Amino acid sequence: MLNRKNSLFVGNPRGGRTAAILSVIESCRRLETIPHNYLADNLPGLASESIQSLKQLTPAQLASNKPR
Repeated sequence: MLNRKNSLFVGNPRGGRTAAILSVIESCRRLETIPHNYLADNLPGLASESIQSLKQLTPAQLASNKPR
């Protein structure tokens, strides 16, 4: 929760980009997903996705849809 509040006040665009990258990588690690594989699978088609379907591409959503 604290990170969300701190993220509202990123100092500059470069810092915001870095924070976004680290957020995705740490989400993948927390969910025991290899960040490189997640990004390789999802980045190529990202531009063609609709805004409504972007929530389905988060690391947490994809991890919850994995068969166990």
